[in-house]
Amino acid sequence: MRVFLSYDARDREYAAKLAESLSREGFDVWYAHAQLYPGDNWPLKTGKALEEADALVVLLSPEAMKSANVQAEVDYALVNESFQWRLVPVLLRPTRGIPWILEKLGIIRAGKNIHETARQVGQALRQAAVVKA
Repeated sequence: MRVFLSYDARDREYAAKLAESLSREGFDVWYAHAQLYPGDNWPLKTGKALEEADALVVLLSPEAMKSANVQAEVDYALVNESFQWRLVPVLLRPTRGIPWILEKLGIIRAGKNIHETARQVGQALRQAAVVKA
């Protein structure tokens, strides 16, 4: 399953670790800081990655809630039928202003053990794949 990882740039270190752990869980993870390079058309490559993704994992933090890019990526997943049941929110830090729809989906709280968080995210993605099938 191809997973698009949405996050604010200030959370990129956690995003990289989570992507690595999810890859070990068998997921093909796309995240900006590993796939985008200077000179790339970032909006075009990001849009293509979203189109090709089967699921979206969004890292929630105060910074992410203020990010226009994160908001656009989540909005895309919410209105795109191919992401139905495949939008997984992960709370990194206490955050205000989380949209009700993300809370309704069931937020995974990131713990100190990133591998455990990745296991929970992987479990949610696998369950979503079964529900959708």
